[in-house]
Amino acid sequence: MSSGSSPRVLVTGAGGFIGHHLVTSLKQRGHWVRGVDKRPPEYTAMNADEFEVRDLRRFDECLLATRGIDHVYALAADMGGMGFISANHGTILRNNSLINIHTIEAARMNGVSRYLFSSSACVYPDHLQNDANVTPLRESDAYPANPQDAYGWEKLIAERVCLEYRAEFGLETRIVRFHNIYGPYGTYEGGREKVPAALCRKVAEAEPGGDVEIWGDGEQTRSFCYVDDCVEGIYRLMQSDHREPLNLGSEDMVTVNELAGMIVELSGKEGIALRHVDGPQGVRGRNSDNRQLREVLGWEPSVTLREGLEPTYRWIEKQVAARRPPSPAPAPRRIDDQVAARARFGPVIRPNGSASGSAVILKTDTEP
Repeated sequence: MSSGSSPRVLVTGAGGFIGHHLVTSLKQRGHWVRGVDKRPPEYTAMNADEFEVRDLRRFDECLLATRGIDHVYALAADMGGMGFISANHGTILRNNSLINIHTIEAARMNGVSRYLFSSSACVYPDHLQNDANVTPLRESDAYPANPQDAYGWEKLIAERVCLEYRAEFGLETRIVRFHNIYGPYGTYEGGREKVPAALCRKVAEAEPGGDVEIWGDGEQTRSFCYVDDCVEGIYRLMQSDHREPLNLGSEDMVTVNELAGMIVELSGKEGIALRHVDGPQGVRGRNSDNRQLREVLGWEPSVTLREGLEPTYRWIEKQVAARRPPSPAPAPRRIDDQVAARARFGPVIRPNGSASGSAVILKTDTEP
């Protein structure tokens, strides 16, 4: 199916955060790319060669999505931050199980040669993540299985499906376990945003001297991987010969309070306090062990958290500023103010070239 040496690529979930970044990266590498999702990207233009709106919970839609394709990057999922995940276990398990099973079976039937499944650090057992000072999680720690929530269970089941499809049908599968990917051009409000985006939005909305809400005591720990590193790791894994699950994340762990402090510092706002409230927190601690990543790919993420938060915060800050209501129009000038202004600035030159000494027009930000 491929033309020349470049395979034809499908990215499912191409309207989502990681998916549209991956499409951009693949196009820059010269690949022909089809993107599929239930809606196009919300914040950027889609630069795939084709973009199709499809419901991948349906098998017939998956058959159409995978037609004429060599490599599939399966990123489509119904998911969000802890607030969404903790309230939608059944919905997540149903929707994602349908997407996962139907997509890989359609890929097999359509002769796809290589298939990458995007799994998650949520597959790791709950009891290994009860301490904020957590031991970094190795790939082998996933068993005996005991994920904290339905999202982790459906990811773990889909990993097994990939392994069995390779063993029985010869489909070359790759499995990547994401650890808290963040960056610009992703969901930052509405309940599905992850913690870096949520905190960036809260800080951008806060006035100097105000406060930012944190769920729990803020001492829960995570490591965060910048999206550019994520898409680089995805591509490298797809090209590799590694067939077992592989972590993709940073090993630099911080508390949520520390993360919030970095964002406040970036904002330049003074006097921002952290206000701790009850809310879903997920596991107490989670960090990636990248030893196998370095061994398999000869590479690991390199963008520091501070480096990645800079473009992430600036982009979200712009979105927040753009949706603020405009400032009230200034009060009309009094006659004596107009006279004083004319004395300072002289007569106004009208578009037809005539001069007027009777009024002063001051340009606003909306004028060229």
